[in-house]
Amino acid sequence: MRKIRIFEHISLDGVIEHDKNYLYGGWTAPYRTPAGMAMLLEAYGTDFDMLIGRKTYDEFLGYWPNAGYFPMANAINGATKYVITHRPESLEWEPAKALAGDIIASIRSLKTTDGPDLILLGSISLTSLLLDAGLIDEIVLIVYPVLLGRGKRILSDSYDAQKLQFVNTVATPTGVLLNTYRYMGSLNS
Repeated sequence: MRKIRIFEHISLDGVIEHDKNYLYGGWTAPYRTPAGMAMLLEAYGTDFDMLIGRKTYDEFLGYWPNAGYFPMANAINGATKYVITHRPESLEWEPAKALAGDIIASIRSLKTTDGPDLILLGSISLTSLLLDAGLIDEIVLIVYPVLLGRGKRILSDSYDAQKLQFVNTVATPTGVLLNTYRYMGSLNS
């Protein structure tokens, strides 16, 4: 059985916005280092597949296939991308497989197959949906030492409380923290 692991780059005040048109677009760039990249790759694991929404797929398509030859690009480009989409015929960044119809049922079924862990990157609406369905096993928050004040957040204000169990943390030389948590379920259970 595969695990589903969420990876989110996030500010101290919970903003995850990465849109290049956003006021502070590129806010993660000053904190990137080779050591930080190595830590992130280690957290991803040596073999993984990706679970992403169509918008994230299209955004990544504009960068990763042409990013060059280096460990992160090689890992992401080589991963099978399971894409939530109603336009499967336009998935040109291979390997890719479309998931459509009942998304929760499709992902639940995918999770029961043999294969590497599924890493969820970006895809804010998918994050909330999968947490609500109890399909997430682990959350890795890549926390940057900035306060952005406004922007898209990891969850909406209407999201129900959940409990997590701390697994570990590692720090990059620039103060970015990779915090790993195991998903435990509803705070009320």
